[in-house]
Amino acid sequence: MTAPVLVAGGTGFVGSRLVAALAERGTDVRVMTRHPTSYDGPGTAVHGDVADPASLAGVMDGCSAAYYLVHSLANDDFESRDAAAAEAFGEQAAASGVAQIVYLGGLGDDGDDLSAHLRSRREVEQLLGTGGVPVTVLRAGIVVGHGGISWEITRQLVEHLPAMVTPRWVSTLTQPIAIADVIRYLVGVLHEPAALGRVFDIGGPDVLAYADMLQRVAAIEGRRLPILPVPLLTPGLSSRWLAFVTDVDTRTGRNLVDSMANTVVVRDTSIRDVVPFEPMGYDDAVRLALAERGAERGPHRGARR
Repeated sequence: MTAPVLVAGGTGFVGSRLVAALAERGTDVRVMTRHPTSYDGPGTAVHGDVADPASLAGVMDGCSAAYYLVHSLANDDFESRDAAAAEAFGEQAAASGVAQIVYLGGLGDDGDDLSAHLRSRREVEQLLGTGGVPVTVLRAGIVVGHGGISWEITRQLVEHLPAMVTPRWVSTLTQPIAIADVIRYLVGVLHEPAALGRVFDIGGPDVLAYADMLQRVAAIEGRRLPILPVPLLTPGLSSRWLAFVTDVDTRTGRNLVDSMANTVVVRDTSIRDVVPFEPMGYDDAVRLALAERGAERGPHRGARR
């Protein structure tokens, strides 16, 4: 029996899929959650809250590795919250003898004027390693999959609006990646010596402007989506606009909108040497996300935002 692996954030959009993938390949998974008694997925639920360092004592004992898939974007003080949580988690991982931490961060050029969200992701990368445990970082842009916040913004904008009056960020370049491919990378770097202490960029094969992404989703759904950029639409107004036409809350929307001013594309392809496979294209990722949503809703359920 191999040592267990802890997944912090194992009930979220990425984490729940990762837990399922690890369990399917026979990994002993501990799912860290604030509500273990209500957890009914694969693996073993353990209580822990990164915002409460005392609750982390013992949760990683005996674990060979730990995934960190936690953020506080819905809070105004997310930067300080995430910094404190990452430091506490890294120190506890070291105290528990964990040999590897795997973190899913965000793409973006360090020389750019990064948004608060992306700066926070960079800080978390560093703080997770303060205890001395080697950290493997996977940096991604837009993750395309049913239930993901960035994807839901894209889908809901296309489906809820006959036309879009948009801010300048619709011309920013990004490199979206399918959630299935994110999971393949996350699983692939686990216990991989060549991944220890390294930072990798991950993305799909398509580099697209946000406007292109929106229009390609519209085309797949058989819709037309005229887009009219308005340079004076500020980030604050953009986030309120997103909250009005999607079900993303204003704070989370603002933090994500700020990041949309930054180009987020893959600059280093070395991950392909460590976890070699061909990622799927954007259109295929969109079709899978829409199919998963359709399967969840079922043939007789009403429309849901």
